[in-house]
Amino acid sequence: MVGYTRRQAIVASSSFISASLLAAPSLGQGKSHVVIVGGGFGGASAARTLRDIAPDIDVTLVVATETFSTCPFSNLVIAGEIPMSQITFGYEALISAGVSVRRGVATRIDAARNMIVLDDGQELAYDRAIVSPGIDLKLDEVPGYDAAATEVMPHAWKAGAQTELLRDQLAAMPEGGTFLMSVPNNPYRCPPGPYERASLVAHFLGKSNPTAKIIILDGKDSFSKQPLFVEGWERLYPGMITHVPFAENGGVLNVDPAAMTIETAFETFKGDVVNFIPPQRAAEVLLRSGLGGNGDWCPIDEATFESPHAPGVHVLGDSAVVGDMPKSGFSAAVQGANCAHVVASLLRGTAAERGVLLNTCYSFVAPDYGISIAGVYRVNGEGRLASVKDAGGTSPVGANDGFRQSEADFARSWYTSLTHRIFG
Repeated sequence: MVGYTRRQAIVASSSFISASLLAAPSLGQGKSHVVIVGGGFGGASAARTLRDIAPDIDVTLVVATETFSTCPFSNLVIAGEIPMSQITFGYEALISAGVSVRRGVATRIDAARNMIVLDDGQELAYDRAIVSPGIDLKLDEVPGYDAAATEVMPHAWKAGAQTELLRDQLAAMPEGGTFLMSVPNNPYRCPPGPYERASLVAHFLGKSNPTAKIIILDGKDSFSKQPLFVEGWERLYPGMITHVPFAENGGVLNVDPAAMTIETAFETFKGDVVNFIPPQRAAEVLLRSGLGGNGDWCPIDEATFESPHAPGVHVLGDSAVVGDMPKSGFSAAVQGANCAHVVASLLRGTAAERGVLLNTCYSFVAPDYGISIAGVYRVNGEGRLASVKDAGGTSPVGANDGFRQSEADFARSWYTSLTHRIFG
Protein backbone atom coordinates (compact mmCIF):
# COMPACT_ATOMS: atom_id res chain seq x y z
CA MET A 1 0.00 0.00 0.00
CA VAL A 2 1.24 3.48 -0.82
CA GLY A 3 1.82 5.35 2.46
CA TYR A 4 -0.10 8.47 3.42
CA THR A 5 1.80 11.58 4.36
CA ARG A 6 0.51 13.52 7.35
CA ARG A 7 -1.16 16.06 5.04
CA GLN A 8 -2.76 13.35 2.92
CA ALA A 9 -4.10 11.70 6.07
CA ILE A 10 -5.63 15.00 7.20
CA VAL A 11 -7.19 15.56 3.77
CA ALA A 12 -8.59 12.02 3.83
CA SER A 13 -9.99 12.70 7.30
CA SER A 14 -11.72 15.77 5.94
CA SER A 15 -13.25 13.63 3.21
CA PHE A 16 -14.71 11.39 5.90
CA ILE A 17 -16.24 14.41 7.59
CA SER A 18 -17.86 15.79 4.47
CA ALA A 19 -19.52 12.54 3.41
CA SER A 20 -20.13 8.99 4.52
CA LEU A 21 -18.34 6.09 2.92
CA LEU A 22 -19.89 4.97 -0.35
CA ALA A 23 -23.55 4.13 0.14
CA ALA A 24 -24.49 0.47 0.18
CA PRO A 25 -27.68 -0.91 -1.35
CA SER A 26 -30.66 -1.35 0.93
CA LEU A 27 -31.45 -4.72 2.42
CA GLY A 28 -34.48 -5.38 0.30
CA GLN A 29 -35.89 -7.71 2.98
CA GLY A 30 -37.87 -7.39 6.18
CA LYS A 31 -36.64 -4.59 8.40
CA SER A 32 -33.85 -5.33 10.83
CA HIS A 33 -33.38 -3.37 14.04
CA VAL A 34 -30.06 -1.99 15.24
CA VAL A 35 -29.88 -0.53 18.75
CA ILE A 36 -27.00 1.86 19.38
CA VAL A 37 -25.98 2.73 22.94
CA GLY A 38 -24.23 6.06 23.42
CA GLY A 39 -24.98 9.44 21.88
CA GLY A 40 -21.39 10.67 21.55
CA PHE A 41 -19.18 10.73 18.48
CA GLY A 42 -19.11 6.96 18.01
CA GLY A 43 -22.75 6.12 18.52
CA ALA A 44 -24.15 9.18 16.75
CA SER A 45 -21.80 8.65 13.78
CA ALA A 46 -22.92 5.02 13.52
CA ALA A 47 -26.58 6.07 13.64
CA ARG A 48 -26.13 8.80 11.04
CA THR A 49 -24.22 6.49 8.69
CA LEU A 50 -26.73 3.65 8.98
CA ARG A 51 -29.54 6.00 8.02
CA ASP A 52 -27.50 7.17 5.02
CA ILE A 53 -26.51 3.75 3.68
CA ALA A 54 -29.30 1.41 4.77
CA PRO A 55 -32.69 3.11 5.09
CA ASP A 56 -34.38 -0.30 5.42
CA ILE A 57 -32.76 -0.77 8.84
CA ASP A 58 -34.59 0.60 11.86
CA VAL A 59 -32.13 2.46 14.11
CA THR A 60 -32.69 3.29 17.77
CA LEU A 61 -30.11 5.46 19.52
CA VAL A 62 -30.09 5.29 23.33
CA VAL A 63 -28.80 8.51 24.89
CA ALA A 64 -28.28 9.28 28.57
CA THR A 65 -28.98 13.01 28.27
CA GLU A 66 -30.90 15.31 25.96
CA THR A 67 -27.71 16.94 24.68
CA PHE A 68 -24.09 15.92 24.15
CA SER A 69 -21.13 18.10 25.13
CA THR A 70 -17.88 17.27 23.36
CA CYS A 71 -14.57 16.70 25.07
CA PRO A 72 -12.81 18.16 22.00
CA PHE A 73 -12.77 21.96 22.43
CA SER A 74 -13.82 21.69 26.11
CA ASN A 75 -10.38 22.99 27.11
CA LEU A 76 -11.23 26.21 25.27
CA VAL A 77 -14.29 26.49 27.51
CA ILE A 78 -12.15 26.02 30.63
CA ALA A 79 -9.83 28.78 29.43
CA GLY A 80 -12.78 31.12 28.87
CA GLU A 81 -12.32 31.30 25.10
CA ILE A 82 -15.72 29.92 24.08
CA PRO A 83 -19.03 29.28 25.88
CA MET A 84 -20.28 25.84 26.85
CA SER A 85 -23.12 26.21 24.39
CA GLN A 86 -20.63 26.13 21.51
CA ILE A 87 -19.65 22.51 22.29
CA THR A 88 -23.15 21.24 23.15
CA PHE A 89 -25.37 19.53 20.58
CA GLY A 90 -28.84 18.04 20.47
CA TYR A 91 -30.23 15.11 18.50
CA GLU A 92 -32.88 16.89 16.45
CA ALA A 93 -31.05 16.39 13.16
CA LEU A 94 -30.67 12.66 13.78
CA ILE A 95 -34.37 12.41 14.60
CA SER A 96 -35.15 14.26 11.36
CA ALA A 97 -32.95 11.75 9.52
CA GLY A 98 -35.12 8.90 10.79
CA VAL A 99 -33.21 7.76 13.88
CA SER A 100 -35.41 6.87 16.85
CA VAL A 101 -33.73 8.56 19.82
CA ARG A 102 -34.56 7.00 23.19
CA ARG A 103 -33.64 8.79 26.43
CA GLY A 104 -32.36 6.34 29.05
CA VAL A 105 -29.33 4.68 30.56
CA ALA A 106 -28.42 1.18 29.42
CA THR A 107 -27.75 -0.93 32.50
CA ARG A 108 -27.18 -4.33 30.93
CA ILE A 109 -26.58 -5.97 27.57
CA ASP A 110 -28.26 -9.36 27.47
CA ALA A 111 -26.58 -10.90 24.45
CA ALA A 112 -28.21 -14.28 25.03
CA ARG A 113 -31.63 -12.70 24.40
CA ASN A 114 -30.53 -9.87 22.08
CA MET A 115 -31.83 -7.27 24.53
CA ILE A 116 -30.60 -3.92 25.85
CA VAL A 117 -31.96 -3.37 29.36
CA LEU A 118 -32.59 0.25 30.39
CA ASP A 119 -32.62 1.82 33.83
CA ASP A 120 -36.42 2.08 33.82
CA GLY A 121 -36.71 -1.66 33.28
CA GLN A 122 -37.65 -1.39 29.62
CA GLU A 123 -35.95 -3.71 27.14
CA LEU A 124 -34.99 -3.01 23.54
CA ALA A 125 -34.70 -5.99 21.20
CA TYR A 126 -32.03 -5.86 18.50
CA ASP A 127 -30.77 -7.86 15.55
CA ARG A 128 -27.37 -6.20 15.98
CA ALA A 129 -26.22 -3.76 18.65
CA ILE A 130 -23.51 -1.10 18.50
CA VAL A 131 -22.28 0.18 21.85
CA SER A 132 -20.15 3.29 22.31
CA PRO A 133 -20.88 4.56 25.84
CA GLY A 134 -17.48 6.16 26.46
CA ILE A 135 -15.43 5.68 29.62
CA ASP A 136 -16.02 5.51 33.33
CA LEU A 137 -13.64 6.92 35.92
CA LYS A 138 -11.97 4.65 38.46
CA LEU A 139 -12.95 6.77 41.45
CA ASP A 140 -11.91 4.02 43.87
CA GLU A 141 -8.38 3.71 42.49
CA VAL A 142 -6.60 6.51 44.40
CA PRO A 143 -7.15 6.88 48.18
CA GLY A 144 -8.93 10.12 48.95
CA TYR A 145 -10.46 10.61 45.52
CA ASP A 146 -14.14 9.70 45.24
CA ALA A 147 -17.35 11.17 43.87
CA ALA A 148 -17.43 13.84 46.57
CA ALA A 149 -13.84 14.81 45.82
CA THR A 150 -14.72 15.54 42.19
CA GLU A 151 -16.67 18.59 43.40
CA VAL A 152 -13.52 19.98 45.01
CA MET A 153 -10.84 18.63 42.66
CA PRO A 154 -12.73 18.32 39.36
CA HIS A 155 -11.56 15.91 36.71
CA ALA A 156 -13.45 17.64 33.86
CA TRP A 157 -12.78 14.53 31.76
CA LYS A 158 -16.45 14.18 30.88
CA ALA A 159 -17.57 17.45 29.34
CA GLY A 160 -20.44 19.20 31.06
CA ALA A 161 -20.87 20.42 34.63
CA GLN A 162 -17.30 19.44 35.51
CA THR A 163 -16.00 21.58 32.64
CA GLU A 164 -17.82 24.62 33.99
CA LEU A 165 -16.73 23.91 37.56
CA LEU A 166 -13.05 23.83 36.61
CA ARG A 167 -13.49 26.97 34.48
CA ASP A 168 -15.01 28.83 37.43
CA GLN A 169 -12.32 27.64 39.84
CA LEU A 170 -9.61 28.77 37.45
CA ALA A 171 -11.18 32.20 37.08
CA ALA A 172 -11.30 32.57 40.89
CA MET A 173 -7.74 31.31 41.53
CA PRO A 174 -5.76 33.72 43.76
CA GLU A 175 -3.00 35.90 42.35
CA GLY A 176 0.25 33.95 42.12
CA GLY A 177 -1.53 30.67 42.88
CA THR A 178 -0.80 27.16 41.65
CA PHE A 179 -2.84 25.13 39.17
CA LEU A 180 -2.03 21.50 39.99
CA MET A 181 -2.91 18.76 37.51
CA SER A 182 -2.59 14.99 37.88
CA VAL A 183 -2.51 12.86 34.71
CA PRO A 184 -2.96 9.05 34.79
CA ASN A 185 -0.88 6.45 33.05
CA ASN A 186 -2.06 5.12 29.71
CA PRO A 187 -4.59 4.16 28.51
CA TYR A 188 -7.06 7.00 28.99
CA ARG A 189 -9.36 9.16 26.89
CA CYS A 190 -7.60 11.68 24.61
CA PRO A 191 -3.86 11.14 25.23
CA PRO A 192 -2.78 14.76 24.43
CA GLY A 193 -5.78 16.32 26.18
CA PRO A 194 -4.14 17.09 29.55
CA TYR A 195 -1.25 18.91 27.90
CA GLU A 196 -3.56 20.98 25.73
CA ARG A 197 -5.45 21.85 28.91
CA ALA A 198 -2.26 22.93 30.67
CA SER A 199 -1.40 25.05 27.63
CA LEU A 200 -4.73 26.85 27.50
CA VAL A 201 -4.77 27.33 31.27
CA ALA A 202 -1.34 28.96 30.88
CA HIS A 203 -2.76 31.20 28.15
CA PHE A 204 -5.60 32.27 30.45
CA LEU A 205 -3.30 32.84 33.42
CA GLY A 206 -0.81 34.76 31.30
CA LYS A 207 -3.50 37.39 30.75
CA SER A 208 -5.18 37.44 34.16
CA ASN A 209 -2.68 35.99 36.65
CA PRO A 210 0.82 36.09 35.15
CA THR A 211 2.69 35.10 38.34
CA ALA A 212 0.69 31.88 38.72
CA LYS A 213 2.30 28.46 38.22
CA ILE A 214 1.16 25.20 36.65
CA ILE A 215 2.44 21.81 37.84
CA ILE A 216 1.67 18.60 35.93
CA LEU A 217 2.12 15.38 37.91
CA ASP A 218 2.33 12.69 35.25
CA GLY A 219 1.69 8.96 35.56
CA LYS A 220 4.15 8.30 32.74
CA ASP A 221 7.49 9.61 31.54
CA SER A 222 6.54 10.76 28.04
CA PHE A 223 3.36 11.90 26.34
CA SER A 224 1.71 12.48 22.98
CA LYS A 225 3.14 15.37 20.90
CA GLN A 226 5.61 16.11 23.71
CA PRO A 227 8.27 17.89 21.62
CA LEU A 228 5.59 20.14 20.10
CA PHE A 229 3.99 20.98 23.44
CA VAL A 230 7.33 21.63 25.15
CA GLU A 231 8.44 23.86 22.28
CA GLY A 232 5.23 25.86 22.62
CA TRP A 233 5.51 26.12 26.41
CA GLU A 234 9.07 27.42 26.24
CA ARG A 235 8.10 29.89 23.57
CA LEU A 236 4.78 31.17 24.93
CA TYR A 237 4.84 30.48 28.69
CA PRO A 238 8.48 30.42 29.82
CA GLY A 239 8.83 29.32 33.44
CA MET A 240 5.08 28.90 34.03
CA ILE A 241 4.59 25.15 33.37
CA THR A 242 6.49 22.43 35.23
CA HIS A 243 6.05 18.86 34.01
CA VAL A 244 6.95 16.25 36.64
CA PRO A 245 7.23 12.83 34.94
CA PHE A 246 6.58 9.55 36.72
CA ALA A 247 10.30 8.98 37.23
CA GLU A 248 10.44 12.15 39.32
CA ASN A 249 7.21 11.73 41.30
CA GLY A 250 6.97 7.95 41.74
CA GLY A 251 3.21 7.89 41.34
CA VAL A 252 0.25 9.32 43.24
CA LEU A 253 -0.32 7.72 46.65
CA ASN A 254 -3.11 9.83 48.09
CA VAL A 255 -5.18 12.97 47.56
CA ASP A 256 -6.60 15.25 50.25
CA PRO A 257 -9.41 17.49 48.98
CA ALA A 258 -9.62 19.38 52.28
CA ALA A 259 -5.93 20.33 52.15
CA MET A 260 -5.88 20.55 48.31
CA THR A 261 -2.84 18.29 48.18
CA ILE A 262 -1.64 15.34 46.13
CA GLU A 263 0.86 13.03 47.80
CA THR A 264 3.32 11.22 45.55
CA ALA A 265 6.03 8.71 46.41
CA PHE A 266 8.63 11.48 46.57
CA GLU A 267 6.83 14.70 47.53
CA THR A 268 3.48 16.24 48.46
CA PHE A 269 2.19 18.95 46.13
CA LYS A 270 -0.39 21.61 47.00
CA GLY A 271 -2.56 23.56 44.59
CA ASP A 272 -5.02 26.41 44.76
CA VAL A 273 -6.93 24.72 41.95
CA VAL A 274 -6.48 20.97 41.52
CA ASN A 275 -7.47 19.16 38.33
CA PHE A 276 -7.27 15.48 39.19
CA ILE A 277 -7.76 13.20 36.18
CA PRO A 278 -8.21 9.68 37.56
CA PRO A 279 -7.46 6.35 35.88
CA GLN A 280 -10.18 5.16 33.54
CA ARG A 281 -11.89 2.02 32.27
CA ALA A 282 -14.62 0.93 29.90
CA ALA A 283 -18.14 2.04 30.72
CA GLU A 284 -19.70 0.14 33.60
CA VAL A 285 -22.55 -1.28 31.50
CA LEU A 286 -20.04 -3.10 29.33
CA LEU A 287 -18.01 -4.54 32.20
CA ARG A 288 -21.16 -5.51 34.11
CA SER A 289 -22.35 -7.33 30.98
CA GLY A 290 -19.10 -9.28 30.68
CA LEU A 291 -17.77 -7.58 27.55
CA GLY A 292 -14.48 -6.73 29.21
CA GLY A 293 -13.61 -10.31 30.03
CA ASN A 294 -11.21 -10.05 32.95
CA GLY A 295 -9.90 -6.59 32.07
CA ASP A 296 -10.82 -2.92 32.25
CA TRP A 297 -11.32 -2.52 28.49
CA CYS A 298 -13.32 -4.43 25.90
CA PRO A 299 -11.52 -6.64 23.37
CA ILE A 300 -13.09 -6.85 19.92
CA ASP A 301 -12.62 -8.39 16.52
CA GLU A 302 -10.75 -5.41 15.12
CA ALA A 303 -12.07 -5.99 11.60
CA THR A 304 -15.77 -5.97 12.60
CA PHE A 305 -15.79 -4.45 16.12
CA GLU A 306 -17.79 -7.48 17.31
CA SER A 307 -17.25 -8.58 20.89
CA PRO A 308 -15.88 -12.10 21.43
CA HIS A 309 -17.92 -12.18 24.65
CA ALA A 310 -21.25 -11.10 23.13
CA PRO A 311 -22.03 -12.22 19.57
CA GLY A 312 -24.00 -9.61 17.67
CA VAL A 313 -22.72 -6.77 19.84
CA HIS A 314 -20.18 -4.37 18.34
CA VAL A 315 -18.08 -2.19 20.68
CA LEU A 316 -16.28 0.94 19.55
CA GLY A 317 -14.90 4.22 20.81
CA ASP A 318 -13.15 4.83 24.11
CA SER A 319 -14.30 1.59 25.79
CA ALA A 320 -12.86 -0.70 23.13
CA VAL A 321 -9.36 -2.01 22.49
CA VAL A 322 -9.04 -0.91 18.87
CA GLY A 323 -5.48 -1.77 17.94
CA ASP A 324 -3.21 1.24 17.57
CA MET A 325 -6.05 3.76 17.29
CA PRO A 326 -6.08 6.26 20.15
CA LYS A 327 -9.09 6.98 22.33
CA SER A 328 -10.24 10.17 20.64
CA GLY A 329 -13.48 11.72 19.43
CA PHE A 330 -12.48 11.52 15.79
CA SER A 331 -11.35 7.88 16.17
CA ALA A 332 -14.79 7.06 17.58
CA ALA A 333 -16.56 8.90 14.74
CA VAL A 334 -14.55 7.04 12.08
CA GLN A 335 -15.09 3.73 13.86
CA GLY A 336 -18.81 4.46 14.09
CA ALA A 337 -19.09 5.02 10.33
CA ASN A 338 -17.00 1.95 9.58
CA CYS A 339 -18.95 -0.20 12.01
CA ALA A 340 -22.22 0.92 10.43
CA HIS A 341 -21.04 -0.49 7.11
CA VAL A 342 -19.95 -3.72 8.79
CA VAL A 343 -23.31 -4.14 10.53
CA ALA A 344 -25.27 -3.39 7.36
CA SER A 345 -23.22 -5.99 5.47
CA LEU A 346 -23.71 -8.62 8.17
CA LEU A 347 -27.46 -8.04 8.23
CA ARG A 348 -27.42 -8.32 4.44
CA GLY A 349 -25.46 -11.57 4.62
CA THR A 350 -22.49 -10.25 2.68
CA ALA A 351 -18.84 -9.93 3.64
CA ALA A 352 -17.77 -6.61 5.13
CA GLU A 353 -14.91 -4.89 3.36
CA ARG A 354 -11.80 -4.07 5.36
CA GLY A 355 -11.12 -0.42 4.81
CA VAL A 356 -8.52 2.06 6.01
CA LEU A 357 -9.35 3.97 9.18
CA LEU A 358 -8.01 7.42 9.94
CA ASN A 359 -7.52 9.64 12.96
CA THR A 360 -6.68 13.32 13.11
CA CYS A 361 -6.15 15.04 16.44
CA TYR A 362 -5.60 18.78 16.80
CA SER A 363 -4.41 20.45 20.00
CA PHE A 364 -4.26 24.11 20.94
CA VAL A 365 -1.10 25.35 22.65
CA ALA A 366 -2.78 28.77 22.46
CA PRO A 367 -5.98 29.85 20.69
CA ASP A 368 -3.91 30.91 17.67
CA TYR A 369 -1.27 28.16 17.97
CA GLY A 370 -2.29 24.68 16.80
CA ILE A 371 -0.47 21.37 16.49
CA SER A 372 -1.72 18.08 15.12
CA ILE A 373 -1.11 14.39 14.70
CA ALA A 374 -2.61 12.14 12.04
CA GLY A 375 -2.68 8.35 11.88
CA VAL A 376 -3.70 5.73 9.32
CA TYR A 377 -4.74 2.22 10.39
CA ARG A 378 -5.51 -1.01 8.59
CA VAL A 379 -6.26 -4.54 9.76
CA ASN A 380 -3.06 -6.55 9.31
CA GLY A 381 -2.54 -10.25 8.73
CA GLU A 382 -2.92 -10.92 12.44
CA GLY A 383 -6.35 -9.30 12.54
CA ARG A 384 -5.10 -6.20 14.34
CA LEU A 385 -5.82 -2.57 13.44
CA ALA A 386 -2.21 -1.52 13.11
CA SER A 387 -0.65 1.79 12.14
CA VAL A 388 0.29 1.91 8.47
CA LYS A 389 4.04 2.31 8.21
CA ASP A 390 5.30 5.73 7.06
CA ALA A 391 1.76 7.16 7.11
CA GLY A 392 0.47 10.07 9.16
CA GLY A 393 2.77 11.92 11.56
CA THR A 394 2.84 15.13 13.56
CA SER A 395 3.19 18.81 12.87
CA PRO A 396 6.84 19.80 12.35
CA VAL A 397 8.90 21.14 15.22
CA GLY A 398 10.21 24.65 14.60
CA ALA A 399 7.36 25.84 12.38
CA ASN A 400 6.71 29.58 12.14
CA ASP A 401 3.80 31.56 13.57
CA GLY A 402 1.86 31.46 10.32
CA PHE A 403 1.98 27.67 10.23
CA ARG A 404 0.77 27.39 13.85
CA GLN A 405 -2.04 29.86 13.12
CA SER A 406 -3.06 27.79 10.11
CA GLU A 407 -3.16 24.64 12.25
CA ALA A 408 -5.41 26.43 14.75
CA ASP A 409 -7.67 27.52 11.88
CA PHE A 410 -7.73 23.96 10.51
CA ALA A 411 -8.69 22.71 13.98
CA ARG A 412 -11.73 24.97 14.10
CA SER A 413 -12.81 23.99 10.59
CA TRP A 414 -12.30 20.31 11.43
CA TYR A 415 -14.44 20.58 14.54
CA THR A 416 -17.22 22.52 12.82
CA SER A 417 -17.35 20.09 9.92
CA LEU A 418 -17.25 16.99 12.13
CA THR A 419 -20.00 18.12 14.49
CA HIS A 420 -22.17 19.37 11.60
CA ARG A 421 -21.76 16.08 9.76
CA ILE A 422 -22.95 14.08 12.79
CA PHE A 423 -25.26 16.42 14.72
CA GLY A 424 -26.12 19.15 12.24
